[in-house]
Amino acid sequence: MSSPDQHVSSLAKQARELFVVHVGRALPDLVKTCETRLAAILDQAGPAREMQERRDAWMAFQKNQTAWLNQSRKVLQRTLLPRFTASGSSVNSAPGRLELMAEGAMDDQILASRLAMRVLDQASTELNELRLRIQHLEKRQELPRGDVLLPDVVTRILVDQWLDAQMTREGWLLVQDALAPPLAKRMHEAYKAANEFLVSSGVMKEIDLQALVKRAPGSRSAAPAAGAVAEDRGGVEGKRGAAQVSDERGGFARQNGADSGGQAGMGSQRGGMTSSGMGVHDETRMMTSASPLARARMRAQGVVGRLKRMLIDRVGGDFEATQLLPPSPQLVQAMQRIAPVVSVDSGLPQTGSTGSGVVYADASHVERAATALRQRTVELKQAAETPTEKATIEVVALMFQSILAEERIPATVRVWFARLQIPVLRVALAEPEFFSALQHPARRLIDRMGSCVMGFESNVTSTALEMEIKRVVQVIEQYPETGRRVFQLVFDEFQKFLSTYLSGQGNASRFVTVAQQVEQKETLSVQYTIELRKLLDDVPVRDEVREFLFKVWVEVLAVASVKFGLKHEETASLKRVASDLLWAASAKPNRNDRARVIQQLPSILQRLRQGMGLLGYPAGLQDQHIKSVSDTLADAFMSRTEPIPQERLDKLSDRLAHLEDYLPENGGGDLDLDNESIEMITGVDASNIEVIKQGGSQPNEAMRAWAVELQIGSWFGLDHNGKLNSVQLAWRSDRGQLYLFVTNSGRCFLVQANRVAAYLQAGLLVPSEDEALTVRATRDALAKLDANPERLLG
Repeated sequence: MSSPDQHVSSLAKQARELFVVHVGRALPDLVKTCETRLAAILDQAGPAREMQERRDAWMAFQKNQTAWLNQSRKVLQRTLLPRFTASGSSVNSAPGRLELMAEGAMDDQILASRLAMRVLDQASTELNELRLRIQHLEKRQELPRGDVLLPDVVTRILVDQWLDAQMTREGWLLVQDALAPPLAKRMHEAYKAANEFLVSSGVMKEIDLQALVKRAPGSRSAAPAAGAVAEDRGGVEGKRGAAQVSDERGGFARQNGADSGGQAGMGSQRGGMTSSGMGVHDETRMMTSASPLARARMRAQGVVGRLKRMLIDRVGGDFEATQLLPPSPQLVQAMQRIAPVVSVDSGLPQTGSTGSGVVYADASHVERAATALRQRTVELKQAAETPTEKATIEVVALMFQSILAEERIPATVRVWFARLQIPVLRVALAEPEFFSALQHPARRLIDRMGSCVMGFESNVTSTALEMEIKRVVQVIEQYPETGRRVFQLVFDEFQKFLSTYLSGQGNASRFVTVAQQVEQKETLSVQYTIELRKLLDDVPVRDEVREFLFKVWVEVLAVASVKFGLKHEETASLKRVASDLLWAASAKPNRNDRARVIQQLPSILQRLRQGMGLLGYPAGLQDQHIKSVSDTLADAFMSRTEPIPQERLDKLSDRLAHLEDYLPENGGGDLDLDNESIEMITGVDASNIEVIKQGGSQPNEAMRAWAVELQIGSWFGLDHNGKLNSVQLAWRSDRGQLYLFVTNSGRCFLVQANRVAAYLQAGLLVPSEDEALTVRATRDALAKLDANPERLLG
């Protein structure tokens, strides 16, 4: 008979084994994901160095993928052995002990930690519950450093084995974004399976949330017990160490040593993640390596997580459970009675108004709406029957007080926002995640509408934009019982509205068309070059002709495709010139072929001149190219070497005639862009558009990722040529290569994607908002509740 302690230890061991089995089964899918990603980007256009890196990464993966798979599986199995750590350091390393780290180890840890964060975004709840059950079984306050259940241990194994298999960090960066979603999904399933096993074995069938905020025995500080987990979806808070530093800005917790002097420990946590072998300075470096976008998200997660913890602490551990119940009948009746009254009190038209114009509002209307909402909040709290209902009503009311006080939002828009308080309250009462989920559609809608109007100066805004916000509010009011679905619906519609509205205003409308043509031309140039290289890879073409085709004629074909159209006869004629030139430049041992060359040469040279004329080449430059081509053709004329077979030439001609059919959908790389090239390509006067070509240094990957996620309609401060401009992102091209920023006065700035990232990195392009509207409103609500806790339930 085994003892109870042995049985408990066996359950924890079996849970870890089950987790490892599930992760191990996911490895082949992860290999396929990496292979698919590397193959997809193999032929993407870009700078020569990047293209070579992609080719090297793909070749290395083809050679070493099996080794990566097998070694990762073996190391995962070894994690079940005693005294294992992912980075090879001793489990029993003393807290505060300084250790030398191998060269590159910090970079590897950062790579692993970034991937672990992505896992936590999806799996944090299941991980927290599993962590608590294992700690309960093993009677410990924290999982040991190097425990395979911690996400960064798994991700560090994947990174280490990737590098051990003779693949590079640069190659890892190419696949990590594609790797994150399937890994997060499979690890979430693994955590869930381990939890289900423990629950079926009778281990902590219910998680006591209130027990998680008790103070540690003998703690000198007010901090909770060790092992805090701040979840970005509002979830569970674990126990903190006596000397822990809670970092709201990142959702990170830095756990120091147990001594009151706070000696630096070697662990860092986010949502239960422990990074082995990292000291305080290393952790700070990791934090600063994140992009401003990532840091802003982490700050936001800290704010909403703190709100959720406060509600659980003050309302009780049943806060989430009672929120799953429908609101009390008395409160439902009160909301139904008050909603139309709020519309009347705002001084603006009620739901269903058929007026087509925007109603003018000033500060007095905003104050009137705010006063009405405060009065109605008192009535709603009186109708509420539970502490949870009262707390929810109060927090939502405080958030809307903050929104209505935001003077950067035009008064008319703020009054429309006021009418969303009751619909948002309905959602908050029905859905526990509203307070903690940053991606909740109600939050996203308010944030998106707010960010689009905050840049307007002196209450000068757009009639069409205000009309759309009015329509959105009225649609939500008309469907009060649909909850988050109506918010998601109107959010999607608002996004579609922005995508067409902002780029269709004034100068922006004309320049968007221009920018699209420019991007199309530059992308076609790159793609034509790539495809032509493939076509001529094993064809004996003279160097002078090859250079002329790659440097000149692909530009001619690209401009013709934009000006006349891909299928236009003029474009097709210029493609035929390329195939005629290839034939004329091949050896001509046959007398009939030589006679044919003599006959066609004047026409070929004339068409070459016409093509170069499309590029605006001066006569002198055209003469240089014509002479080089003519000399090459003369040499070929006298050559007695083997000619290119006619069948091969016919295939080349056919492929050239249908060149665009072989092009990939997306291009890449920098564009050769300036006002002169815009006018040459499109024939449009570009004097009113400013092309930003310089400024900032080479951006890193984090900044490029940030640039990709900039939202249409958002406002920025643009520091260009010593002048600060307030600009709105009005348009981004389909391929993501060009961005158009517009000022209130209609001045347009056209910027390439890499330059946008460089300006973000240099602080020359700064978002007008450092946090979303609802996050700031949540922060303000927390401040008021901290100052006056009684108002939450009073």
